[in-house]
Amino acid sequence: MTYLPSPERYNKMQYRRCGKSGIKLPAISLGLWHNFGHVDVMENFRSILHLAFDSGITHFDLANNYGPPPGSAETNFGKILKEDFAGYRDEMIISSKAGYTMWDGPYGDWGSKKYLVSSLDQSLKRMGLDYVDIFYHHRPDPETPLEETMGALDLIVRQGKALYVGISNYNAQEAEKAIAILKQLGTPCLIHQPKYSMFVRDAEAGLLDVLGKDGVGCIPFSPLAQGLLTNKYLHGIPEDSRAAKSTGFLQESQVTEEVIAKIKKLNTLAEKRGQTLAQMALAWLLKDDRVTSVLIGASKPAQLVDSLKALDNIDFSSEELEKIEQILK
Repeated sequence: MTYLPSPERYNKMQYRRCGKSGIKLPAISLGLWHNFGHVDVMENFRSILHLAFDSGITHFDLANNYGPPPGSAETNFGKILKEDFAGYRDEMIISSKAGYTMWDGPYGDWGSKKYLVSSLDQSLKRMGLDYVDIFYHHRPDPETPLEETMGALDLIVRQGKALYVGISNYNAQEAEKAIAILKQLGTPCLIHQPKYSMFVRDAEAGLLDVLGKDGVGCIPFSPLAQGLLTNKYLHGIPEDSRAAKSTGFLQESQVTEEVIAKIKKLNTLAEKRGQTLAQMALAWLLKDDRVTSVLIGASKPAQLVDSLKALDNIDFSSEELEKIEQILK
């Protein structure tokens, strides 16, 4: 059966301007970090992609190493793009990144021009694309001069392999320098992707101010703190959770009694707002107009449906915000 997108898709989503650019992004974007690799079920992630597009999600976020195995998320996305979304490429923002280990030897990691250009060439082949809309440097490289890394991003845009560039995991000082270099080169930084949630607040230590001042968009990843900001951990650690397996980025040791107590209080507040905890956590990020979009993952369509309901209420009273701060202290 041929996939036909919902004709109503653009009426269902809020779109927000990305910094001082011509680009608007959906308030919720879909990240393919997990659940889209060769180890996953294609029919499941195909359904997630269809639902996302039908819901007005136009932005799909990938990276060279997403899978598992690394590279497989791009390969699978490329396959579905070709089979189901062939006529809709121009309605999509597709992003990729490089900066973490991707292949052996000295040229498969970090921030050299050699690595970034080679990696994007590989990503484009895997996805069957001529260009990506956004290409990010995935993390700062302490050894490569920032001028070289930003020069590579500028080159990639001039080669027509990306329309815009961004940075990810840079702190306020690093971001400010990178943004200044890109501006000087004539390829402005479109967007920054930091780790940011109610539980991880580093972005508030100057980074959001830099982005606001320089007109750069912001798209937080891990907005639910690896699942902590959901109702999954209200009664301790479930057996099938990431924390129980301790294989991923969330370790069992992080889910302390103190953390569970905070989750319970936040959940009570969310219920009063007519939201799930996850919906409130996403709305809480979107209350800041410097945040362009929030990047979510989904392991099944129902999860995506739940997250999208966050957009029904992104307004907070000053009392609610104060209460959240008290809980998080």
